Amino acid sequence: MLQPVLRDRGTGSADRDPAVLLKETEGLARAISLDIVSSRAISLNRPRPATLFGEGVVSEVHDRIEAEEADLVIVGGPLSPVQQRNLERAWSCKVIDRTGLILEIFGERARTREGQLQVELAALTYQRSRLVRSWTHLERQRGGFGFVGGPGESQIELDRRMIDDRIIRLKKDLNQVRRTRGLHRKARERVPYPLIALVGYTNAGKSTLFNRLTRADVFAEDMLFATLDPTMRSLELPSGRKVIFSDTVGFISELPHDLVAAFRATLEEVVAADIVLHVRDCADPDTEAQRQDVETILKNLLREREAGDEDDDRKMPARIEILNKTDLLAPDEQAALDARADRTADLISVSALDGSGCDMLLDMIDAKLAETDTVADVEVALSDGATMAWLYEKGDVLDRNDDGMKSRLKVRLTPRDIARFRKQQAAEENVG
Repeated sequence: MLQPVLRDRGTGSADRDPAVLLKETEGLARAISLDIVSSRAISLNRPRPATLFGEGVVSEVHDRIEAEEADLVIVGGPLSPVQQRNLERAWSCKVIDRTGLILEIFGERARTREGQLQVELAALTYQRSRLVRSWTHLERQRGGFGFVGGPGESQIELDRRMIDDRIIRLKKDLNQVRRTRGLHRKARERVPYPLIALVGYTNAGKSTLFNRLTRADVFAEDMLFATLDPTMRSLELPSGRKVIFSDTVGFISELPHDLVAAFRATLEEVVAADIVLHVRDCADPDTEAQRQDVETILKNLLREREAGDEDDDRKMPARIEILNKTDLLAPDEQAALDARADRTADLISVSALDGSGCDMLLDMIDAKLAETDTVADVEVALSDGATMAWLYEKGDVLDRNDDGMKSRLKVRLTPRDIARFRKQQAAEENVG
């Protein structure tokens, strides 16, 4: 395993500890049960267009491959198709880059049809520019996409036309999935519960926190990308307000663009949320760099939402930053973190494992939702008992005056509920 540290490309990797980068790549490899026989970080001042690494490194790695009898080399960064081909020829073994490794993990872990379609589309888009000699998604006995090889795989020759045809079919299937998801979202809007989305770097503890808050049983393990398919659960906050929590796929530095694009339908839940909970692993020495990576991806998602729908007048989701895994800190570190959270708005320290801070988090979510509530003056016909009951159930009626056939109410509602109420009123007026 080789972790290139590129010093002159402005990718940001130079700002991160090479040992941390290497450890993360090792974690990705272990996530699909690969045995690591050798690993090293290599600083590159001038990447070689043909092989990325210099001749000396290429020769050293060749000797090490022969000594260890390794049949796979993982490069923890991007490789061009030419670099990948040349390195495979030089080392006489399979070579994959960071994107290929992440796609392999996603291929093994995706369980829902949506997730499988999304990963296959990303993998095919990745393969298209490379036209690797073998493709195994149509006939295989193992998970994943065959980038790393495996028993029982069929070697199928696919040309560009076949890949393009499959991509077209996948995009059609995914468009249908997005339409179905849109219908589900509209159905949820008719049941006006605020949406709370959990996001964060992979292995930050999102699923563990999700299980702790909602008493769900989502798979949660100490490994990268333990959760891929989105899960939703309802929860009643301390105030009695009902909300829907959504657990999403974890982010990672230099997440392949094709994978972000393919998972847009899943990540739509994030940009449609009322509150985004950014879960961080505060015990990780690279936590600040991870925070920046997540923030960058979130900004790009929100920018794409605004560009794709000019009529979308939704505000940016409110944000709460959660410093998780405080149980792994020393007492003095934990005390300092708690003091920092006390001084900073929208920041809280918790341990999803032992539950400390989770009750305060729910109170903070309650308060954050209340901040967005708006007091509106509405009129309802006294005979319209259904609408009256809805206002009392979903809002806080502050004042009421009955006058003849109508009732005038001053009620506190969320912006979403007010929009629904106005839309329903307009529909009834048009019918009338």
